[in-house]
Amino acid sequence: MRNLLDTRTLSREDAIGILDVAEDMADTQRREVKKLPTLRGKTVVNLFFEDSTRTRISFEAAAKRLSADVINFSAKGSSVSKGESLQDTAQTLQAMGADAVVIRHGASGAPRTLATSGWITAGVVNAGDGTHEHPTQALLDAFTMRKRRFGSDSRGRDLAGVRVTIVGDILHSRVARSNVWLLTTLGAEVTLVAPATLVPQDVSAWPVTVVYDLDEAIAAGPDVLMMLRIQLERMNAAYFPTEREYSRRWGLDAGRLHTLGPDSIVMHPGPMNRGLEISADAADSPRSTVLEQVANGVSVRMAVLYLLLAGSDPRDEKGDAR
Repeated sequence: MRNLLDTRTLSREDAIGILDVAEDMADTQRREVKKLPTLRGKTVVNLFFEDSTRTRISFEAAAKRLSADVINFSAKGSSVSKGESLQDTAQTLQAMGADAVVIRHGASGAPRTLATSGWITAGVVNAGDGTHEHPTQALLDAFTMRKRRFGSDSRGRDLAGVRVTIVGDILHSRVARSNVWLLTTLGAEVTLVAPATLVPQDVSAWPVTVVYDLDEAIAAGPDVLMMLRIQLERMNAAYFPTEREYSRRWGLDAGRLHTLGPDSIVMHPGPMNRGLEISADAADSPRSTVLEQVANGVSVRMAVLYLLLAGSDPRDEKGDAR
């Protein structure tokens, strides 16, 4: 794997390969000593042009547990805030000897530009670009679904027949886009639920079913209900009357949680707006996988960095990852 820029072009074989390596990485995280020597001598740069806590820390933990050196670069307070271009920043990182660059950027397509420009020879991982994609989030979500469904017998399996309903701000969500493509590739059936104002215009080309009533979607019996954060910071218009009205019609409250099937799980990419798209009852219930998603994110990002920088199956190495 040279770069990870999206899930839309990720094959079923490659997606399952990443998830299987993530299973091996997860096994190592249950040991007393969690660190592997695999990427010793490699340098991973976290290049974040947008604020992030969970994703940046997750990538940092993943790189350090593989013994890589980590450089955290924030656009705020850097030369970028003084007008330095992405090209200049990339060439600086190249001169510093970066082996991998994890980039989050407000412009859709920035990671692909970085990977294909010739400015840098490092592998590039998209940690979220505009409203385009967030591939490692989709991979950790798929990993979590697979783990919940198959337990320790997950390796080699896809998500064929799993019914996933994604609810909320689809319009602004790179998480939703990455999940649609990856989950469909893995055989899942995806339904989107949102107010009409928060459904993208081009969604007719997506391999999904769209409904506008959350109660109707829940009555259909989804295996997974994924609640998306309402991205108030990206909204420059009135997409719904009030937050209270949104919560009443499209929020997961205790009543709706109670009507879910006995084996259904509740997911959220975080950070959560408690009381808006999800209630405390739902967020903290045994059905919720929110904290599992955070833990699984480290294993998945370890797998991505490993495959990017080492390229072989970790079980082939002397320090058996299982």
